[in-house]
Amino acid sequence: MTEATDEQLMQSVAGGDLDAFNELVLRYQGPAWKMAYRFLGDSMGAEDIAQETFLKILAAAHRYRPTATFRTYFYRILSRLCLDHARKMHPSKIGDIPDVCDSSLGPAEILIDTERRVQIHTALDSLPPNQKAAIILRHYEGLSYAEIAQVLSVTPKAVEGLISRAGTSLRARLSPL
Repeated sequence: MTEATDEQLMQSVAGGDLDAFNELVLRYQGPAWKMAYRFLGDSMGAEDIAQETFLKILAAAHRYRPTATFRTYFYRILSRLCLDHARKMHPSKIGDIPDVCDSSLGPAEILIDTERRVQIHTALDSLPPNQKAAIILRHYEGLSYAEIAQVLSVTPKAVEGLISRAGTSLRARLSPL
């Protein structure tokens, strides 16, 4: 038996299948929280944004048409919620996503790695929200320029510009690393 695609699950959700919705939530709850956390730097806020993303997906299920991949549709909703939140709130300092400590590293390496992560996230947090979203979608979530363009409702050329400007800014801030 083959596993249903995201698009097939979403069409089932549109027909009222809450088990299909539950499967989508299971597939995407981790990526939703991680992206929101990277963007907001706040665990509770990330959880709220992730939940709101799924509520919006469920509420709009009857209007869903698979003109793009579900993944793109999902990140479009999630990114817009993150960007809306950034417009409403003052930027907060981003921490790192809690990871299990790598037991092969010694205390000095852990300290250096932690400091490097803090500097990277501080630099990322200094970017304008649209550049920050483009960088997170590209480098943390692995979306292509075309997918990012669909998510952010811009052209692929605009995505290229956002990532280029963000890269220039990040390189300047992180040159000591």
